[in-house]
Amino acid sequence: MRRPSREAGFTLLEIMIVVFIVGLLATLVAPRLMGRTDEARRAKAAADLATLAQALDLYRLDSGLYPTTSQGLAALVTRPATAPVPRVWRDGGYVDQVPADPWGNAYVYVATGDRFVLKSLGGDGVEGGEGNAGDIEHR
Repeated sequence: MRRPSREAGFTLLEIMIVVFIVGLLATLVAPRLMGRTDEARRAKAAADLATLAQALDLYRLDSGLYPTTSQGLAALVTRPATAPVPRVWRDGGYVDQVPADPWGNAYVYVATGDRFVLKSLGGDGVEGGEGNAGDIEHR
């Protein structure tokens, strides 16, 4: 039976130094990352709006018009049954599902003839606001 050598493991002092360094790094980095949640949510909402806008443009290329406000974004997932029914509609839809915004609210879609407005109402879920509560809009 061999006897373990003294150099086979770490000393308590070495472990304490590593724990101290990791703790120091965490206290320096954590505050910088904590404020990024709101920015990430706003970036996600802007990306979702761009994706939905592309799907709406494809819908218009196929059918000749954007879905009406009453048909809403659901027209990108299932073929509308209410007038005006698109003459051409892509099998499988234009998106798999309409996502909720990062705050759990539905995206707002308003059709204005040959244009549309898409928006997220932000963190407060109410029209208007500033900062994290501000609306994110795509026209």
